[in-house]
Amino acid sequence: MKRLCIFFNTPSFYRESIYRKIDESFDCDWYFGDYTGGVKSFDIKLLNRVNILHVSNATHRVYWTWGLIRLLFDKRYDTYFTYGPTWDLCFWLFLLLKKLFFHGKKINIWCHAWYGKETFFESKMKRLMFNSVDRIFCYGEYARQMLLKMGYSPTKVCAVHNSLNYDRQLQIRSSLKSSDIYRSHFQNSNPVLLFIGRLTKVKRLDLLIKALCILKNEGQCYNLVLVGDGTERDLLQSMVEQYDLHSFVWFYGACYDEALNAELIYNADLCVAPGNVGLTAMHAMTFGTPVATHNEFKYQMPEFEAIIDGRTGMFFKYSDEKSIAEAISRWFSVHQKNREDVRLECYKEIEKNWTPDYQMNVIRDNLLM
Repeated sequence: MKRLCIFFNTPSFYRESIYRKIDESFDCDWYFGDYTGGVKSFDIKLLNRVNILHVSNATHRVYWTWGLIRLLFDKRYDTYFTYGPTWDLCFWLFLLLKKLFFHGKKINIWCHAWYGKETFFESKMKRLMFNSVDRIFCYGEYARQMLLKMGYSPTKVCAVHNSLNYDRQLQIRSSLKSSDIYRSHFQNSNPVLLFIGRLTKVKRLDLLIKALCILKNEGQCYNLVLVGDGTERDLLQSMVEQYDLHSFVWFYGACYDEALNAELIYNADLCVAPGNVGLTAMHAMTFGTPVATHNEFKYQMPEFEAIIDGRTGMFFKYSDEKSIAEAISRWFSVHQKNREDVRLECYKEIEKNWTPDYQMNVIRDNLLM
């Protein structure tokens, strides 16, 4: 019997649950590149059959994965499931050889697909890749719809979404309850804004600090908790001092204890992500906190689709601190008294569309074998 050959760049920690479910559902061999790029990995021994391929960088962006081509010639495999590495020269040769000599083999790719901000060259490369594979698994419906408008068949493109370790998070959530963690720290009862993730430039947390200052000057006081660490921390701390916000901002720091993260998220009122929101949206909503982020979707990550405007969060203008301040004020003027209803809406959205079980259903129904 033929096996499924799976190749991804790295065993990302956040994908452990979905990878293990795939491993349980298919007779498959796993191949990962040895380049991690600082991404946290899970223990690959949790999967049945795993191999590591060496990756060599040709430039800071272009690279070559040694051993990938031989997988195409391996008679055990007729079906491949990979992440569609645009800048892997070896993968382009893989696609060419498949087209010339291995017509019966199927290639499925799982990728962001389309943002809407692609350069001319990036567009040409992506189109060439998409035309060379048999099935495209997009992270979200936004990208899928863009590919359909470009002429790709609905049978070729499906939205697989994303997920975290939902089963573990449910266990933690079952014991959560409201606490005075923020009242004790801030010594006030202001609504609590939260951001959880790396404090990096792309997250545009400087805009959030400016928005907090705007609200304070208008007589609206909010607390802000930043859970994470990163290159922008010193800059953000200096801004907090400059705007005299030190009494309202808590630099909690990096936290790798999911139970503590859950308590911090659960007891916050609104998660605000001025830059691309990414997995932060799923993390926050899984523990019942709505999410606000910007509305320029070509600069977003796919998880923005979990935000149902006015129900599980809201959108504000891109790169606009005044719009962020207005959105925060508007949210609390409407939703301050229905916090539990919003919490349940967040739970419902994650359960419906953003779990490993949801992803497995899509993969089982659409993986071309």
